[in-house]
Formats: sequence, structure tokens, C-alpha cells
Amino acid sequence: MQYKKINNLLGWLCFSIATVTYILTLEPSVSFWDCGEFISCAYRLQVSHQPGYPLFAMLGKAFSLLSLGDHTKVPYFTNMMSALASGATIMFLFWTITALAKKLLAKKAAVLDNQHISLIMAAGLVGALAFTYTDTFWFSAVETIVFALSSLCTAVVFWAILKWDAHADEAAADKWIVLIAYVVGLSIGIHLLNLLTIPAIAMVYYFRRYKNITVKNGVIAFLSSLVILGLVQFGIRGYTVYFAAWADFFFVNSMGMGFGSGAAVFFMLLFGGIAAGIWYSIRNKKPLLNLALLCVAFIYFGYSSFVYIPIRASANTDLNNSHPDNAFTLYSYLNRIQYGETPLLSGPYFDAKIVDEKEKGNIYQKGKTEYEKAGKKLDYIYDHTTLLPRMWCTESDQYYAQNVQFYKQWLQMADGQAPTFADNMKWMFSWQIYQMYIRYFLWNFVGRYNEMDGQQSTADVNGNWTSGIFDGGKHLPKSILNGTNYAPLYALPFALGLFGAVYHFRRKKRDALVIALLFFFTGIAIVLYVNQNSIQPRERDYSYVGSFYAFAIWIGLGVIAIAEIARKWVTLRVATIGSFALCMLAVPVLLAVKEWKGHDRSTKTVAHDMAYNYLMSCPKNAILFTNADNDTYSLWYDQEVEGIRPDVRIVCMSLFSGDWYIHQMQGKMNQSAPLPITLAYDKYKAGVRDVMYYNDAKIPGSVEIKDVFEFLTSDNEQTKAEYQSGEKLNYLPTKNFKLTVNADDVVNNGVISADQKSRLASAMEWKYTSNYVTKDNLAMMDILAHNNWKRPLCFTTTMGQESMFGLQSYLYKEGFVYHLIPFKTDTSAIEQGSKTNSLVMYNNVVNKFKFGNYKHAKYLDNVASTQFYLNMENTFGDLAQGLMKDGHRDLALKAIHKFDEQMPDINPDIDTATHKFFLAATAYKLDDKALGNKYIKSLDGFVTDQLDYNYYLLQNNKDGIDLRTVQIGVQLLNSMADTTKNSGEPALSNQLQAQLKDYENKFAALQSR
Repeated sequence: MQYKKINNLLGWLCFSIATVTYILTLEPSVSFWDCGEFISCAYRLQVSHQPGYPLFAMLGKAFSLLSLGDHTKVPYFTNMMSALASGATIMFLFWTITALAKKLLAKKAAVLDNQHISLIMAAGLVGALAFTYTDTFWFSAVETIVFALSSLCTAVVFWAILKWDAHADEAAADKWIVLIAYVVGLSIGIHLLNLLTIPAIAMVYYFRRYKNITVKNGVIAFLSSLVILGLVQFGIRGYTVYFAAWADFFFVNSMGMGFGSGAAVFFMLLFGGIAAGIWYSIRNKKPLLNLALLCVAFIYFGYSSFVYIPIRASANTDLNNSHPDNAFTLYSYLNRIQYGETPLLSGPYFDAKIVDEKEKGNIYQKGKTEYEKAGKKLDYIYDHTTLLPRMWCTESDQYYAQNVQFYKQWLQMADGQAPTFADNMKWMFSWQIYQMYIRYFLWNFVGRYNEMDGQQSTADVNGNWTSGIFDGGKHLPKSILNGTNYAPLYALPFALGLFGAVYHFRRKKRDALVIALLFFFTGIAIVLYVNQNSIQPRERDYSYVGSFYAFAIWIGLGVIAIAEIARKWVTLRVATIGSFALCMLAVPVLLAVKEWKGHDRSTKTVAHDMAYNYLMSCPKNAILFTNADNDTYSLWYDQEVEGIRPDVRIVCMSLFSGDWYIHQMQGKMNQSAPLPITLAYDKYKAGVRDVMYYNDAKIPGSVEIKDVFEFLTSDNEQTKAEYQSGEKLNYLPTKNFKLTVNADDVVNNGVISADQKSRLASAMEWKYTSNYVTKDNLAMMDILAHNNWKRPLCFTTTMGQESMFGLQSYLYKEGFVYHLIPFKTDTSAIEQGSKTNSLVMYNNVVNKFKFGNYKHAKYLDNVASTQFYLNMENTFGDLAQGLMKDGHRDLALKAIHKFDEQMPDINPDIDTATHKFFLAATAYKLDDKALGNKYIKSLDGFVTDQLDYNYYLLQNNKDGIDLRTVQIGVQLLNSMADTTKNSGEPALSNQLQAQLKDYENKFAALQSR
């Protein structure tokens, strides 16, 4: 059979195996993190967060149509888009490996024999199928996320340059270069990671096209590739829109024409110039100029998917991040300007002080008839800066204190100790490169302990890598060894890939260098460019999947390396069969067996149901304030796609400081009426009331929130303070707020039942907790002042205390939300966050909640097993306590049994274990000793397991002792012993007491630390 036919058939076989794998393990509904937003934006063609993913949204829309009107099936089919894209990526990886293997084995002008063909195919199968089952790639392959399609773009362009390489001497070979340019342009509408293939692609072109290959010329070619990357990233992608914006500014503000006119003229001139250049290159027979201009043209063709963004923004979709309906806003949107700039080559250390600021120009926004100034671009000037600032953070950052604390903790710096350049480099290599890249690499090719977050420690097992070879002597906790994500790979994929890389460099240095460039630019280069400054909201391994893709190529070539060694003793045929069988079992099969259980999401619907529970916890027509990401994106999906509770208005507090978002909240959305925000747009638009500082006016007592709001929004000069710059701004005169309560309004609007009227306070009084007022705070004041109890105000229970406006004394749990109710302050409540409106909460939680198949799911991700499992424990625990307090012991017992019926008895960490103890103690109080004993015994197993492991570390003077787990674990044993004793379980209590004494003795040495 011909080489080409075999190569094609086996490539499609790899596609089939990978696609079937991903479809079998596909998440059937929405996943956590960005997936809910992506599905919502795809289904209704809306505008997602910066920098926009228009092509991804349009492709997602096409796949969503396969649901045939069943809204609940939309995520399944958009998830399948990722599965198919990932399967195709594996197919192109196979063809990439075989192309490189063919170059290794083929002799000039010689036809490959069947034995060499078999060895090439063996390399392709092992490398491609190994990558199929790697942790990071598989994770993105089964959910609606941009990284699956982005990986496909990377695979296609790298395969295409190898096709060009194989046919470079033919007349029409440069069509492959043009195809690459088009896919690069398209990929910008999915994710920017694909651009990082440009240096490797350029070096393939250099090695193939140029005859005089020298170190000097190679360096020039490499630097040229960086210039091309910069031109595409900053020139075509960024400055095209920038120049269009200024052209529009001239036509609108200077010539009095309509918005968009200048941008239209600019694009006509741009494309006309490219067309003229192509015509000129043909007429004058300039092939290189022709190729360059064709590539630019096709990049623009692909990039044109971004026309979607202003078109859909102008349609005022429900989700319309930043409302980029004009060139200026679109430029800011594309460049993520709202997130601030990251210093790369020069900038401040975390201890640098801002001593001055300088203006860089005006910020413009779209007005009624022309572009208006919306503020100044400012650059801070610091008292000292450094080259390559890695430990960067300034006092203007809201997470400044948290970041500084982590820097000091990581580097063991004393308080007051100034960072040095050596500290800076140590941070870069130990945290940014090792902890936030190499650790991820080792997850995929050496092995992994579990799915927990491991950013904060190199010694802790949670989130760390392991080969598994020495795990037998580490006395690891059972929670690790029995976990679904414990995947020791014995470093076999890493060893085979490393073997392949060494072999490749020895046999084909130029090709190996190209793979090394791909590996570096899609890995370490991202680390250096992104310059992460402290703990991330989640693990970031998905960003580096291109680097792992490159290493998988070397895994495939490792098969050839082993066969070449074996040929010293056996025939090529035997060596091929043996190396293929050995490598297939040792790498792809091992990966599939070890990783399957940690990636099979086919039985999990946690993200969907937790969002459903938020919505079902809300009263009718509620306004629900959320935080971000996992508090919001799944909610958007449930509401925008499945139409669950369209009467609830979701307000994401991390977006509420944007004038565009407040303006959107003043309009109708789905079945939700506009929010009671009375403020005119001109009073809060960008550049107006961005921040107003507290200036104590010594006002006695509390002031009505409406009066404070009117003071802050007044244009009267007497309501403003003059600052050193000479600027006059509104200020906050008091932090003591009051809202007078009309009891009839509260009852008539259904906030409470009539029998609860006696519990109402005549006025709510509270203290504002910040020293300044931003737009989100101002909008919240507006709502409080003018809502008049017509719409319920709710906050998600997972929201941080700082986001609740100081209203905690009046917030009552009714499920997964706190409901603002003006009851008299409950001074008996030790923990204000645990107060409940018990009967309403019981109906919501016991009768309405869904449970995501928690108890029977084959796999629970980190968010499900920690954040939301803990939330469930808190919810049921507080509900039971609230019911008992209100005299409903029978309902409290039913609630606890509902938790036991629907939720698995797991203890992922010490925090979930602590709250499980509270459930056990509640069961004892309700005279259910069987349930109490069940949870206590489960807790005892978990706690002693954790303490035994930490004692092993202590005995052997090893790093990684978790002092917090030890302290809380011992406290839990003490509490469990007392609780079981007081509940009439002496045998269990004695057992726990004996364990307590034993561990107190074992860890006595830690008390002196």
C-alpha cells in the first residue's frame, strides 16, 4: 500500500480514537469557569469578555443548532465542537510526526520500503495517541472552551509548513504559506496563542529556502521572525483598529460626519493599498513582495471575523462586555486595557512608591454626536524601578497587600526587607517558571497527585507532580491514593520524549531546533510575557498546551530512537514491532488507563445545577448580585440558554464599575424590568465620578441613603471638595447610612410574610466599609435609595464580605443567596452570615434544589469538590440550625437527611471536614445518632489519615508539613470526642479521646514553632 494512503488512513484512525474518547467523557452540560459565558455568547451571538472570540462564537452557534430546539442539549453539542476539534488536532499531530519521521528516515531520491514506512507510522501513532490522553489537553477537549480550537489552529499551521517544506521546489508550493496566513488570521478570532507558532514557521522557511545557512544568518532569520510576530500581534491585530479609531475621530469631530465613516474610509484605503501592492508585485514580477502582501491580505481575511464584535455590540445583546460599538472602545476591548499594563522590560518592584504621574494623552468615548474626552491616560512614576520586574505590584492594585504577603512568604523575606534583583530572579525561576509552567509540564508527562490547587507550595502534595515510582514509601494519605486524579505515569512519557528530543537533535539539528522553538514560544515565552504577579484564580496549565503538543512530537520520534538502538541486535522489522509495542503500552495505553478516571465528566452536571440553585433561591423578580467566574458564568448559561428564571436580574459586581454595564442594567433584559437606577448616564459615564473619596463632615448619627446619594450626584459646588490638582470632585461626607423602612411596603411587596411584620425594624442602619465610592457603589446606593422594596435584593452566599456594602446585619440566607430583609438586628447571632429566613429557605433547598448528580458522578472537578461541596455543607448546616432556632426540629432533621441522600460523604480538605463535623453535631442534637456516627467515623478516618501523613513528614524532617491541617485536625478530634461523649456514644468517644492524646504527643514539638 502506498505511503500516502497509509498515512491518511492512520491519521483518520487517530482522529476516530481521540474523538470517541472525548465524546465518551464529554461533560453533558455547562462546565465551570468561562464555559457558561462562551456557550451563552455562542447560542445568542453575544459579546464575551476581552479580547473577544468572534469566530469561536460563530462556530459555537453552528454547533448549537444541532440541539434541534432542545435548549438543554446546547452545551452538549458545543462541547462536542471541542471534542471534534481536539480529535482533528490529534490527526494533524500524527501527520506532523510522520512528516518529521520521514525526513529522519528517508534517503535522498530513495523510495521508502515497507519496514521504514511501518516505523514512521509507529512513531506517529505513539506520539499522537500519547498526546490524546495527556491531562491538560484532555481537560479542554470535553468542554466549550477556546483552547481546543486554538490547538487545532496550531496543529494545522505547523502541519502546513511541513507540507510546504516537502513541496517547496514545486511551482505552487507557496499556497501553503498563504494558507498558514489565513489560519493565523482566523485563529485571532479564537485565541492569540496560535501566533506563537510564527518563529518556528519562519525558521522552517529559512532552513528550506536559503542556501547559505550560518549562525549569523540564522540569528538574523530568528530576529526577523520576532519582527513578523510583532507586526501581526501589534500591527495588524492592534494598530489597525487604533488607526481606524483616529481616522474616525477626524471624520466625526473635524468633518462633522457620522460615527464609523472615518473607519470605513480607512479600511477602504488599507485594503485598496494592499490590492494595489499585489497588482504591482505581479506586474513587476516581485515574488517575495507578492507572497508577503498575499499573506497580509489573508491574515486580514481571517481577522475580519472581528467585524462581528461591533455589529453585535450595536444590537445591544444581553451579554455585551464593554459595549464595543465604535473603534475607540473596540481598540480598548481588543487590547484588554481595562486590566492594566504588565511591566516587561522595566518597571517597579512591589516596594516601589508612586511619587508622581504623567499624562500620556486623552481617553475618548462615543458621545451623542462626536467623540468626547473621558479622562487622561496616566503613567505612574516610581521612586525606583528595575530591569525585568517580576515581583511587581503597586499600591494602586486592589490585591497589593495579598500579593506582597505571598512574595514574602514564597521567598521567606522578613518584614521591611527590600527585594533585590537576586530575589527578583529567584521568584521568576522558582515560581513563574517552575511552579507555574514546569509543574504543569510534569503533570502531563511524569504524573500528578490530585486536582487540587497547588500554586502556593513546591513541597505540598496537593496540586503537585509525581512519578509514582517512590510513592510507596511516602505514606501518602488515602485521599491522594484513592483520588480520581491520582495519576502516576512513572515518568515514562517524559523519558520517551526526552529520548526522542536527543535523537532528533543528533540526527536532524535544524528540524529539532524548529520543534524546540515551538516548545519554547508556546511555553516559557508565555510565562515571561504574561509575567504573572502572584496567585492566580485557577491553575493556568491550559495556556501552555502548545508546548506540550511540541513535546508529544518528540515522544513519537522516541519510538524511532528505540528502534534504531534495537537494530544493533535484531532486524528492522523486529525492532519496529518491538519498539512500537513497548512504547504504545508504556505511554499511550498507560496514559489512557491512568488519566481516564480523572477526565470522565459524562455523569456530572454540577455547574448547571449549582447555578440553578442560585436562581431558585431568589424570590420573584429579584436582583441577584454575584461576584465573577463561577458565581456568574454558569448563571448566565442557565438563564440565557435554558431560560431558567428570566425574571431574575443578574448583576456581576466585578463589571458593575463600568459605565457601559450600569447603562445596560437600566434597560430591560429577558423578563426582568430595568433596575431602579435613576442616575442619568452623563452623571456616571467614564471620566465622571470614577472615584469619590471619604471626607468626614462630622455629621451626627446616620444619614438617609437617599440623601447621601443626592449629595454624591449633585453638581452644586458646595457638595464638592477641591484637591491639590485644583480639581473639584464630589466626596462622601459620612459612612453612617440609614434606610427608613415602610413596613407596609415590605409586606405588600412580598419581602416577608404578614406574620413576620413584628420583626421589622423601623430603619436599617449600617456603616459603609470603604474610604471611597466607585461607580458600582454609587449604583448600589441608587438602587437602595429608590427600590422601595419593590424588587428583592439578593447576594450570592459565595460572595466576599467586602462586596456586600456593609449590609451583613440585614442579610438572611434563603438558599444559595442572602436576601436583604429589614428585620431588627439579631444580636444573638454570633456569625451574621449564618442567619436564615428558615421556612423560605427550607422550601427552596429541600423542595427546589438540584444536586448535579453529586453522589454518583464518576468525577468531581476541583470547584465541585471544594467550593460548591463546602457551600452545600454550609447551606444545609445553616438551614438546620435556623429551623431548630425557629422551633422546627422535624424539618431540620428532614433537611439533614436530604443532604445525606443527595450528597456523597467526602472530605476533600480540612475545611470541608470541619463543616461535616457541624452536620454531625446537628444530627446528634436532632437525636439521629446513626447519621451522626456515620459522619464522625468518616471524619475520623480522614483526619487521622491526614495527621499520620504529616507525622511521617515530621519524623523524617521533610518539607510540606501542613500546620493548618494539623492544628484543625487535632481540634476536630477534640470536638468529636466531646460531642460523641455528650451524645451518649462513650465507646466512640473513648476511641477519639485516645487518638487525640496520641496525636497531641506526636505533634507536641510543633507547638514550640
